[in-house]
Amino acid sequence: MRATQSTLANAAYGIVRRRLLRGQLSLGQAVSRRKLAAELGMSFLPVSEALLRLEVEGLLESRPRAGTRVRIPSPDDVRGHYVVRESLETQAARFFSRKASKAERVSLQRLGARVDRLSQDPDRRRYLQLHYEFHRSIAEGARCPVLSAAIEQTCALSSTWFCVFPRPVAVGVPRRHRDLAKALATGTSAVAAAAMRQHVRRSEQEALHRLQPYFEIRKSTGRTFSRSAQRVVS
Repeated sequence: MRATQSTLANAAYGIVRRRLLRGQLSLGQAVSRRKLAAELGMSFLPVSEALLRLEVEGLLESRPRAGTRVRIPSPDDVRGHYVVRESLETQAARFFSRKASKAERVSLQRLGARVDRLSQDPDRRRYLQLHYEFHRSIAEGARCPVLSAAIEQTCALSSTWFCVFPRPVAVGVPRRHRDLAKALATGTSAVAAAAMRQHVRRSEQEALHRLQPYFEIRKSTGRTFSRSAQRVVS
């Protein structure tokens, strides 16, 4: 019985996590355990177990008598996240520059160009998916499974923040990810690390700016949740 419940909980966890990474659930959006259980054809218990696991990972948050929602970060949450991410991804960039195969280097540069092109696409979910794949490819090319797993977790958290970014204004295709990929594929480990550090710090500043309306919502709601937080800033 316990094994069956664990299997169902893992399945529910995977489904909700994929929705978060694809931008199908917005910051501040309520997540009903009962509705999710009914949708997935599961009992309340494995769904609750899955959502609790996502809370531990920082993707969801719950409060008494308020329910569960996609977690809205605080400014300190964002800054702390990027401190960790800079350390992890800078190390991955160093390792990638030393250990990645020729095929992986070519693939990363192609992927970087695709990410930049999709950054102009109004459908942010397509961009989000490819952006996640780009950073995962760097982590995998570093040839350190523990480091790769840690980066995967940090990217999952920040992925929920990308969907609040507005639709891009057409000002030409940027080269941000293409240039980063080139630095990792052709530069020394020092060049690769410097390029990644600059990339992550720029991402931090963008996140802090774009998430400002959500910071205000988090401050104003206090110990309660606003069920329409995602609509307030859409």
